[in-house]
Amino acid sequence: MTDNPLRPAPFRKDAIAEDTAKLNDALVGLMTGLPEWWNVGAERTREARRLGRGPFPAPVKSPRARTIGIPGRDGNEIPLRIIAPDQPRGVYLHIHGGGWVLGSADSQDPMLERIADNTGLAVVSVEYRLAPEDPYPAGPDDCEFAAAWLVAHAKVEFGSDVLTIGGESAGGHLAAVTVLRMRDRYGYTGFRGANLVYGAFDLGMTPSQRAFGDRRLVLRTIDMQQFYNAFLPTVLDRRVADISPLYANLEGLCPALFSVGTQDALLDDTLFMHARWIAAGNEAELAIYPGGAHGFTLFPNRLADEAGARSEAFLRAVMG
Repeated sequence: MTDNPLRPAPFRKDAIAEDTAKLNDALVGLMTGLPEWWNVGAERTREARRLGRGPFPAPVKSPRARTIGIPGRDGNEIPLRIIAPDQPRGVYLHIHGGGWVLGSADSQDPMLERIADNTGLAVVSVEYRLAPEDPYPAGPDDCEFAAAWLVAHAKVEFGSDVLTIGGESAGGHLAAVTVLRMRDRYGYTGFRGANLVYGAFDLGMTPSQRAFGDRRLVLRTIDMQQFYNAFLPTVLDRRVADISPLYANLEGLCPALFSVGTQDALLDDTLFMHARWIAAGNEAELAIYPGGAHGFTLFPNRLADEAGARSEAFLRAVMG
């Protein structure tokens, strides 16, 4: 028998710090009254985000970043945005979030710079195709091909073929799918670690997704439903392993860090996936952030600093 690593204290309301509660109230205020992306269109919403019109500040672009293109499965070119230290000790394959509909590889350069500087890893962020223009399996295919390209070319490109992987939200989902595809389609089990931050792992909807309701705290139940409908317009069974990795055979995978806030509609996804990862015989850590909303790492706040430091420490540890 082993001790239960979960404790009730972080999930209680009195565990939420005052600054976190204030941030959540501010997020609700920022989100209230915003047009729904499915009404105004995905491209208009993407453009608004690029200009900082909405809850997220306008992206700050790194002068250190460069972009290369690699071939994709469908004859498309997949841009890879790279921020690397002078002598990388390995590679971090990063996959951005945005519900498979929004977001971009160049929308979080400061975070990727910090990861590169604090871990010594070359950060490679995938500009995968987005729904609804390119629904499943386009995005997962691009992430898979980026991983396969790194397995073949990272040594020449970066001086190291030691790979880690991670992402936030939809990026956490795609990172888990990529780890599984690389194992099942290429026999590759060489990732040193997976940094999975408030990912969606059951696209058939976990209880926390269904019960979250309509509080405008970044991600509501209807938001998940609309993202899934855009990403999976013709898929009837959303709980097959390649779509919902919670239902996959998880044996033989790398160590993982699962991070989530307690005020996130995807709370159950992280709790359930962490448990299944361990039950399959893999190493895994669980980081719970009291009061953290979905996307809390994208805003300047104490919890984001803590989560960033924990993720970077995990990546350093798995690199040895």
